[in-house]
Amino acid sequence: MLRAIHYLPILTTILSVLFAASLLRRWQRRHSPHLGWWAFGIATYGLGTLIESVITLSGNTVLLTKLWYIAGALLGGYPLAQGSLWLSWPRPLARRLTIASVAFVIFATAAVILSPVDLSKLEIERPSGAVLAWHWVRLLTPFINLYAVFFLIGGAFRSAWLHYKQRGHLYRAYGNTLIAVGAILPGIGGSMAKAGVVEALYVGECVGLMLIWLGDRVCSMQK
Repeated sequence: MLRAIHYLPILTTILSVLFAASLLRRWQRRHSPHLGWWAFGIATYGLGTLIESVITLSGNTVLLTKLWYIAGALLGGYPLAQGSLWLSWPRPLARRLTIASVAFVIFATAAVILSPVDLSKLEIERPSGAVLAWHWVRLLTPFINLYAVFFLIGGAFRSAWLHYKQRGHLYRAYGNTLIAVGAILPGIGGSMAKAGVVEALYVGECVGLMLIWLGDRVCSMQK
């Protein structure tokens, strides 16, 4: 039976569209690589929650599951991590890591698309990577997730600590802390969803996005 919380991905999708549009406008003014990556990342974040919304309202299919896996598992945090990489690390390193990681993500995406499926694992009410018959494909996602954890979450905490130590821009320390916490929440929700509490994922995605957006606004304050 559907409850109000099962419609939460719809709200998350709407917020993602608004946030991505805001980032895109900033990128058009400044053409900074990190803003382009962040706009793309929030867009894929919203695509993942949009697919969850469709599944909630209409039921699951193999196509929806594969699209969700690509948008969520592969591209959930990766583009945002790329934005943090381009913002906080030397450009030569950012270029090399971008080339290597993009190639890896493209390979993983192609593997998801081409993988046969086990229809007995298809759940009508929620998506799961368990439908992929090529089980080795799911072993690729931890590498992407660790990459995202290091550059997105680790980068945000690192920036927060540096700004806190310098005391000159404490608001940026607070903003980066919000971003880091917001990036952690979907992962916690995803872990609980694997245990059968899919509602935790929906809450984690929505609250996490709100915190990331709030953190971005705080970091952008002029003082």
